Amino acid sequence: MRTKRRKKKRWLRWIGGIAAVLLVGAGIFAYSVYHNVKQTAKHMHENVNWKSEKRDDEVSFKEKTPISILLIGVDERKGDRGRADSLIVMTVNPKKKSVEMVSVPRDTRTEIIGKGTKDKINHSYTFGGVEMTMATVEHFLDIPIDYYIKVNMESFRDIVDAVGGVTVDNPFAFTYEGTHFPKGKITLDGEKALKYSRMRYDDPRGDFGRQDRQKQIIQGIIEKGASFSSLTNYNDVLASIGKNMKTNLTFDEMKEIQANYKEARHHIEQLHITGKGKMIDGTYYLLVPEEERIAVSNKLKEHLELTTTS
Repeated sequence: MRTKRRKKKRWLRWIGGIAAVLLVGAGIFAYSVYHNVKQTAKHMHENVNWKSEKRDDEVSFKEKTPISILLIGVDERKGDRGRADSLIVMTVNPKKKSVEMVSVPRDTRTEIIGKGTKDKINHSYTFGGVEMTMATVEHFLDIPIDYYIKVNMESFRDIVDAVGGVTVDNPFAFTYEGTHFPKGKITLDGEKALKYSRMRYDDPRGDFGRQDRQKQIIQGIIEKGASFSSLTNYNDVLASIGKNMKTNLTFDEMKEIQANYKEARHHIEQLHITGKGKMIDGTYYLLVPEEERIAVSNKLKEHLELTTTS
């Protein structure tokens, strides 16, 4: 989506170069887009007490350092912090022009950093918010987590609607909460996208299938947001983003990522974390074998151009 906003600005300038009249009109509109994007970015930004312990050197956007971003889908509740319904790590390598995306199953049993106990990984958000979640995911995957983007899952539908819906390839037909989703390529509005991304009990792969559908929706938003198709809708897009997303990325960092990392969106690879379910003291957990955890960790490390674990 950030890619789209900057592309809009350049596209408008290019059109404006055709004639002096268009130059004036497009220049005014381009400034409006740029100004509104900047205001939205300021509204989204959160100052968090976070610095990755697994980064020896600072991230340099100009030198195209591969980076990682933790996407936190939050089910917010009145009166408390809520819980992390979805945890997705994206590693972005601008030199390889690729993105690797892995969902961390929310029931994964691991050490909660800062709490001193083992619990479901998504409980880290309930216990300690964004900082504890980043620290716990970083520890579990043994890679630096550089940035986060937190999305209100209930309002996720607004973002999908703002970009004009998304198209996904549904692997099997199912019905969820009164809505039927046929097999094959289907276009979803915000309400249907939210349902599509939440169903898991009728999926033969359970939570793993749900994770893939969530990643499909995210990839669909990235693809739609990077196109010109919703140019006239940019105010709706910005309003939805500003209302439903928070991040530790600054506006200047977003500009640098757009300028130096945008080509990576053309190749997105989805990774999977598997494990075995087990009841412990009356609570269901997913136990991820150490060899599985290390294999996924090493794949991400290679993508981040870091030393792998033997």
